[in-house]
Amino acid sequence: MWSEGIIYSPSTGSKYKYWVKHYEESSPFGIDGGKISKLTLRKFGETRDLCSYDRGWDIEPGDEVKAVYTIILSKYN
Repeated sequence: MWSEGIIYSPSTGSKYKYWVKHYEESSPFGIDGGKISKLTLRKFGETRDLCSYDRGWDIEPGDEVKAVYTIILSKYN
């Protein structure tokens, strides 16, 4: 199932948009063997991906989005 939303970074207060494809069961293709098979994370209003996972890392989360990434993992993975 696809989900999307907006998260405010607890460390900076910046707003981020995310799209995540997740399943009910874990998979070896998921992030850390979890339920998320696809993830895109961008700063709200921008077009550059800050984090991108599609059954493997295209862009790993950097320091700017680590806190937001952790929130997404706890919710969907």
